[in-house]
Amino acid sequence: MKKHVVPSRMKQLSPRRSATVAVLDVGSSKIACLIARLTPERDVAPGDWRTHRARILGIGHQRSRGVKNGLIVDMDEAESAIRQTVDAAERMAGVQIEQVIVTASGGRLSSQHFTAKTAIGGREVAESDVHRVLEASATHPMSHGRIAVHSLPTSFSLDGVPGVREPKSMIGDELGVDLHVASCDQAAARNLILAVERGHLGIEAMAAAPYVAGLSVLEPDEVEMGVVLIDMGAGSTSLSVFHGGALVHVDAVTLGGNHVTMDIARGLNARLSDAERLKTFHGAAIASPSDERETITFGHVGENGERPVHAPKSHLVRIIRPRVEETLEFLRDRLARAGFGAGSGRRVVLTGGACQLTGAPEAARRILGGQVRVGRPIGVDGLPEAARSPAFAVAAGLFVYPQVAGREYFEPYREQRLASVSNGYMSRVGRWLMESF
Repeated sequence: MKKHVVPSRMKQLSPRRSATVAVLDVGSSKIACLIARLTPERDVAPGDWRTHRARILGIGHQRSRGVKNGLIVDMDEAESAIRQTVDAAERMAGVQIEQVIVTASGGRLSSQHFTAKTAIGGREVAESDVHRVLEASATHPMSHGRIAVHSLPTSFSLDGVPGVREPKSMIGDELGVDLHVASCDQAAARNLILAVERGHLGIEAMAAAPYVAGLSVLEPDEVEMGVVLIDMGAGSTSLSVFHGGALVHVDAVTLGGNHVTMDIARGLNARLSDAERLKTFHGAAIASPSDERETITFGHVGENGERPVHAPKSHLVRIIRPRVEETLEFLRDRLARAGFGAGSGRRVVLTGGACQLTGAPEAARRILGGQVRVGRPIGVDGLPEAARSPAFAVAAGLFVYPQVAGREYFEPYREQRLASVSNGYMSRVGRWLMESF
């Protein structure tokens, strides 16, 4: 019997309850596992979704293996890296974890929007009416080979008047809803789940990287007024659009920091390790008058460092700049096609490790327009200095996800659960029971 890999709806963490949560960010440059204790905030500002504060108990991270462009490409390597990362976090925290919340960063993230209406008959809207219209909006089938990662109502309407946030107890004749479904490739999700399960871990939920990055670094006012968040990772660059307090769009391109590293290695005939070092310590996405005077040093491939090569920094910038601009131009065009073209007062927030490249905000401002800032995790205590950066925004955002999971609507997909893809004894017994009865 074929099983579908669709995240089951995660139960929302009560604003009055504490919990210990483990998260796993499987990226193209690093794999990070964090364990934290979530405790309720005493004073939560109106509209703020961060009802808890996270205190890190344990953290493990290492260079990614077996992952490319957010996809598992070597199962054994990925499984080993995940095991080692989780083990380091468990030893530091002094606890053993059984379940994790994981990121979906690969698999061609994309958005679909569905609408539905239901008759109310001039009475007050009840909980059952809201449930009925949401179920009607979510009955549309997913595209072949795609799975829903998030299913979020963005707004309701009453008698054709849009912008209703909470229709219950309001009076009207017709209730409508707009539902935003963020999806990814089913094969990518299955392989990620398998890599995690082979490490004897269960998956509590799966969340899209650009969504949880927004939960981590954005302010409520930005989400209300409208903001584009760009998560600049190593293997891909993804974006999320928030407006009116809701996530309204996600997208991704398979261009990221690793592509810049490869361009440097090819352009300078340098070793990949030297190319990464040059990008990290000397790289820039904009030219500077001092570039001709500054010198970079590296070794050519195959020469074993015997004869170090010296070149002006301007050579490096001329290699990096076109790739960064190309990535941002792709995003600009995709936003325009989705109906989110540049407008006055646009806000753009950059996060992810690749956004730390010198000049990245200036390049984004020139190509995308609007106000641009770099986002760092909010509401997390105990992070080491190296992890208080945009590179850990996605991992930190996974701690926020349980606080907003109740906004999702997955009931119509209840027959499709986050199924185990392992071939253990209980799995075989379960399949035999379902196929026989």
